[in-house]
Amino acid sequence: MAAPGYGKRSAPDQAARDRQTFAHLPEREAHIAAHIDRLPDGAAIDVKTLAKELAAYGQQAIRTALTALTAAGHVFRKRETVGEGRTQWVWRSYFSRTPRSEAWWKRFLKGDTAGGEPQAAEEEPRRSEAYEALAVVGRTDPRLPLSAAECADLEPLAAEWLARGITRSQLVRALTANLPGDIHAPAAFTRSRLLTKCPPELPPAQEPTPPTLSECAGCGTPGRPEALPDGLCHPCHGAPTEPPELPEPSPVPTRAAAAAARAAHQAGRARFLARPKRAAQANSSPSSSGPRAIGAGR
Repeated sequence: MAAPGYGKRSAPDQAARDRQTFAHLPEREAHIAAHIDRLPDGAAIDVKTLAKELAAYGQQAIRTALTALTAAGHVFRKRETVGEGRTQWVWRSYFSRTPRSEAWWKRFLKGDTAGGEPQAAEEEPRRSEAYEALAVVGRTDPRLPLSAAECADLEPLAAEWLARGITRSQLVRALTANLPGDIHAPAAFTRSRLLTKCPPELPPAQEPTPPTLSECAGCGTPGRPEALPDGLCHPCHGAPTEPPELPEPSPVPTRAAAAAARAAHQAGRARFLARPKRAAQANSSPSSSGPRAIGAGR
């Protein structure tokens, strides 16, 4: 239990407890809210005490969840001085099973309960995708807890990222990647990253240009402009349209032709060999009966 005068203070005129009481909250916030709801008035519901009682969550997770429960209207904390003429400030924590609007909490603290009927929290307009991405940042990494006011303040910067083609999950990863060990000003740190790491704008999408066709001025044949110089096709220009005829290849020699060629070659060779024999015989016939004696016939 907390010290007298501190601890949990329940709001009046709450709805009955059932399984769907905190179904509208995320799992972690619903678990912590159900735990606080079961505690008696006067029980300590500060961060350290709840972290000891709920071993599944650390102090940073508890702090982030209490901030979310405050935004949802289940928890209201008021800072006030202790006694008259003193400067010591303390926090008073109030809890309501039924979500309340901030205006209801202010009337309740003034003693105005207006008939004691429970009043549902004023329905807030649906948040943008950029706001929801910033709200998820604190749950992704406890070192960047952002309040509702801080998310609303940073919402235009996050929306610029989404307008440049970045998805919500990519935005969350970019803001929570490579974080330092200690972050003393989460909102200022997040603002700096949103400004310095903003991706470039996407170039405007260019629609494909349909192909352009022209017609020959002579015969009306369609074709691309580059295929119609001076507006005329090749036939109308007088350019040859068919490739030049190539000479027919010579037929492959047959066996009969090869035999005839060999016979002609042998006959020519025989004639060639016969000619030297006749010439040699003519040269070998004696031109005189013998050597003439020197001085003979004198």
